[in-house]
Amino acid sequence: MSDDNTLSATLRTSFGKGAARKIRASDAIPAVIYGHGTDPQHVTLPGHETMLITRRSNALITLDIEGTKQLALVKDIQRDPVKQIIEHIDLIVVRQGEKVSVDVPVHIEGESAPGTIHVVELNVISLEVSATDIPQSVVVSIEGLEEGAQIHASDVTLPQGAVLVTDPEVLVTSVSVPQLDLTTDAVDDESGEAAEAEGDVPSIEDEERSE
Repeated sequence: MSDDNTLSATLRTSFGKGAARKIRASDAIPAVIYGHGTDPQHVTLPGHETMLITRRSNALITLDIEGTKQLALVKDIQRDPVKQIIEHIDLIVVRQGEKVSVDVPVHIEGESAPGTIHVVELNVISLEVSATDIPQSVVVSIEGLEEGAQIHASDVTLPQGAVLVTDPEVLVTSVSVPQLDLTTDAVDDESGEAAEAEGDVPSIEDEERSE
């Protein structure tokens, strides 16, 4: 793997579950590349290098397919539900300067005012960006925000050149003061008082012993 996220890919002609198992057993990953009206290409990717690149969301990869370079965006990753190993990857063909729609993670930064908490309502935000300039995340600062503060998608500072796709009115995060559950507290108090009162009432055995 090089610094520009280049992966060597090998075209494959064997398909099916059995063929996929053999590929994974050799520390490789089966993948398919499609888009822009091209015929799907089924390839094999190096396991370790691919895993490292795909740790980041919306990974852009330069594929070296047996000497032919192809820029591709990771569209979908299928993982084993138990072992969490990568079983298959879907890649979509992209071109230099092309705009793509991607879901970018929301990163909350800072601390709201003392005594308040923040609630994250939206974990990812959809943007239209250049395929070669996809941000890893968007930062939302809640530093010093008071109770009642709300940040909507339209309030988020976007990277240069990015266009918001998510509904601008969607709530991203809000700040509030935690509310005490007075009903539960009252029930607990009543239960405690009842237990104390019950302990003050002498039992029949106590009365007999006192006689």
